[in-house]
Amino acid sequence: MKNIVYIFVFSIFLSLTSCSDNRSPNYQFMPNMYESVGYEAYSEGELFLNGQSSRLPAQGSVPRGHTPYDFEDTNEDRERAKAELKNPLPVTEENLAAGKELYGYFCAVCHGDKGDGKGILAQREKFLGIPSYADPGRVINEGGIYHVQMYGLNAMGAFTPQTTPEERWQITMHVLNLKAELEGTQKLVPVSEAEAATAQEEVTASENEQIEE
Repeated sequence: MKNIVYIFVFSIFLSLTSCSDNRSPNYQFMPNMYESVGYEAYSEGELFLNGQSSRLPAQGSVPRGHTPYDFEDTNEDRERAKAELKNPLPVTEENLAAGKELYGYFCAVCHGDKGDGKGILAQREKFLGIPSYADPGRVINEGGIYHVQMYGLNAMGAFTPQTTPEERWQITMHVLNLKAELEGTQKLVPVSEAEAATAQEEVTASENEQIEE
């Protein structure tokens, strides 16, 4: 009796395997696991309520590593940035050196190596009327410098696509030093490593609080 059962089971197994195709399974109990439907990103679709194939981010979500900027591209908010916005980075030799290098890449071509408005493009008259950082009547501080880098001003375009927030603050430091040198006033004084570490911890804690809010 057992032999008959063995023969029967073996016959079924042999019949199934002999008709199989190694290139594809004979039976698909969950076809979508093997042959999923492809959707183009951000194309029209009925998967989600927004009518797209991609779901929108949750309301109030912030990209990882991004700090919200609460100032709009308006004259009013530019003045508010001058009054309220402060550089979160500590003044260190490293940040000052980075700011000088970045300024040479992005700013000196128009504003000049000394910040006197005599960059190579100004000398070639590609752009006219570029003011010096020391021109009388100009209110130049860290908040205003950063805000102009964010949105641009007049003929100057925004530098947000080319620079990170940290890099824009480093450039801000160098601009302030150029302004001080032109005016003959005190330049930024680097802090000690211990003071810089403490300041950086405070910045990180403040950024985390902003993101949570």
